[in-house]
Amino acid sequence: MASSLVFSAWIVLGLFMAIGTLTFVPQAQAARAFFVFGDSLVDNGNNNYLATDARADSPPYGIDYPTHRPTGRFSNGLNIPDFISKQLRSESTLPYLSPELTGQRLLVGANFASAGIGVLNDTGIQFVNIIRMYRQLEYFQEYQNRVAALIGPERTKQLVNGALVLITVGGNDFVNNYYLVPYSARSREYSLPNFVKFVISEYKKLLARLYELGARRVLVTGSGPLGCVPAELAMRSRNGECSAELQRAASLYNPQLNQILRELNSQFGSDIFVGVNTQAMHNDFISNPQAYGFTTSKEACCGQGRYNGLGLCTPASNLCPNRELYAFWDPFHPSEKANGIIVEQFMTRGSTEYMYPMNLSTIMELDSRT
Repeated sequence: MASSLVFSAWIVLGLFMAIGTLTFVPQAQAARAFFVFGDSLVDNGNNNYLATDARADSPPYGIDYPTHRPTGRFSNGLNIPDFISKQLRSESTLPYLSPELTGQRLLVGANFASAGIGVLNDTGIQFVNIIRMYRQLEYFQEYQNRVAALIGPERTKQLVNGALVLITVGGNDFVNNYYLVPYSARSREYSLPNFVKFVISEYKKLLARLYELGARRVLVTGSGPLGCVPAELAMRSRNGECSAELQRAASLYNPQLNQILRELNSQFGSDIFVGVNTQAMHNDFISNPQAYGFTTSKEACCGQGRYNGLGLCTPASNLCPNRELYAFWDPFHPSEKANGIIVEQFMTRGSTEYMYPMNLSTIMELDSRT
């Protein structure tokens, strides 16, 4: 199962008011598309269509979703992309593998994310059939070909260039690779500082490829406090303290990620890539959960063992009666309420402590003028 904690952010889509057969959509009516890439923190259900254990398609996942049924989201309800779409009065993006993603719904955008993946192709090998990053980008190109068949190449280019993009990946390269087992292959190959540099160098290639494929406004989330999730507390903590080694990994990774975003923006001559400081966002309610209405940020709502942090969330797991009081839904992933708080931080916090060089509200205002 999946992810790193790493939060982040994403953006926006729109409804198209066409009825019946798909026809040409005038520019004045076209809403902004939204594309999502990454891991389980932002997967809307792609893994439901794959033969993998990295999935969230059985109860109690989705218990607080509007249908009260599991959707493939690693949440008790909505995830971060859903909340961003809600802020923008738009429908949520469908998983790219969903058979419902056809016709006008293609023009809203697509979610390519897949639980368990990382920047590196060998991250998450225990899950076998997951959509690794290179394949997510191949699907993005395939998506554009499908849309071009509907509205033509030029309008497809405009749709993609004008879209908002979210990418959340990287935490699994530590949780489900470097630190997955003692003396892992990658930990024998690299010291931690050198492994971080390797992951960052590979990530830079992925982001440059996203640009080549037409992305022009990309939210890039950093790693959250990896050592503070219930799974790591259960495995590594004696008295509820965060894992120092995983926290060190995050502290090395995030500044280097910010640096490559600045380098890419300088290379392309525009603020294409916007860094999202999910570590600072998440630290807010880890260090002071009561300030956000939580009773705990250490124990997961759904799980078993210490801190409910061992194993998967299943129908046989302990399940808290009030999800509003828990910052974490399962051993790795935030609760619906926490996801909503994070999106509020995206929208309302103008400080570069949270997003650089601008927050989501500013991005939306600026891009609406062009």
